[in-house]
Amino acid sequence: MNTPLLINNTGKMQAWSESARSRGLRLGIVPTMGKLHEGHLSLVRVAASSCDRVLVSIFVNPTQFGPGEDYEKYPRCLEADLNALAGEGVSVCFAPSVAEMYPHGQADNLTVEWGKKALCGAGRPGHFDGVTSVVSRLYNAMQPHVAVYGQKDAQQALIIRRMTESMLFPVKTVLGAIVRERDGLAMSSRNIYLDPAERERALTLSRALTRVGESLRAGERDPGRLQSIGNGALSGIDGVEPEYFVVVDPATLAPHENKVDGLLLIACAAKLGKTRLIDNHVYRIQGDDVRESMLF
Repeated sequence: MNTPLLINNTGKMQAWSESARSRGLRLGIVPTMGKLHEGHLSLVRVAASSCDRVLVSIFVNPTQFGPGEDYEKYPRCLEADLNALAGEGVSVCFAPSVAEMYPHGQADNLTVEWGKKALCGAGRPGHFDGVTSVVSRLYNAMQPHVAVYGQKDAQQALIIRRMTESMLFPVKTVLGAIVRERDGLAMSSRNIYLDPAERERALTLSRALTRVGESLRAGERDPGRLQSIGNGALSGIDGVEPEYFVVVDPATLAPHENKVDGLLLIACAAKLGKTRLIDNHVYRIQGDDVRESMLF
C-alpha cells in the first residue's frame, strides 16, 4: 500500500496536475471534507474506473457552514484519512489550509442561483454559495477531467453540475451511489455525533423514504399524497426534528404538477439532537414500472 502524495500548496498542486496532463494522463478527483468512510472510498473507485490518476481533496470549507453549525467541531483526522486512501491507489491528497484556498479572504464567493433556495438551501442560506465557491477553486487547483460526487448529497451534485456547465469548466460531473450501513442508515461523517439512542432514531429517515418507495410501487402517483406519506413517517418520532420531506423533479427541484413520472427525487432532512442528517431515494417511473435510479 502506497500513501498518497500529500500536497498543501495550491501552486504545487497546479504544477503536479499540469505535469500529469502533459503526459496524457486523465485525472479524476473526489472532493471531501475528510473523516473518510466507505462511502467516500466508493467514490474513489468510481473515479479510478475511468481515470489514470485519482486525487482526493480534504478541506473543511468554512464558507459552507452557517452560524451555529459544526465547523469548529467537524472531525479532522488527516493521518487516518491518508491511511484509508493508501489502500485505494490514490495518487495525491490535496489538503490545503483556509489561507491557501481563500488568499484574499472568504468574501469572494461564486454564486449559482439555480436550486440554492430549495431543500437544504431553505434552512441554510449561503450554504451552496460556499459549496460552488470551494469547488471552483478545487477545479482550478487540481485541474481534473472528472469529478465524482455522492448521490447522498443530491442537491449539491445537481448544483455543482449546473455551476460546472455555466462556468464552462472542462470537467465531467459523475455520481456514485449512496452507501448504507447494514441497517439502512446512509453513511455520513456526521454519524459519529450520534449517541446510541439517536443512532437508532436516525433510521427514521431511511424508513420514511422506503415507505414512499413502497407506495410508488403500489401504484400511488399523486405527488401530494406521496409527500404526506413521507412527512407522516418522518414526524412524530421522539427526538427527531424533521426539516423537510419532499417529492420533486430533479430537473427543477419543484414538485411534479399532476402525477409523478420520469425521474423522481425523494429527499429528506432532520435533526437528531444537534446533528443534522440528510438522505434520499431516486426513482425512474415509466407507467407501472418503478426502478431505483441515479440522478444522472
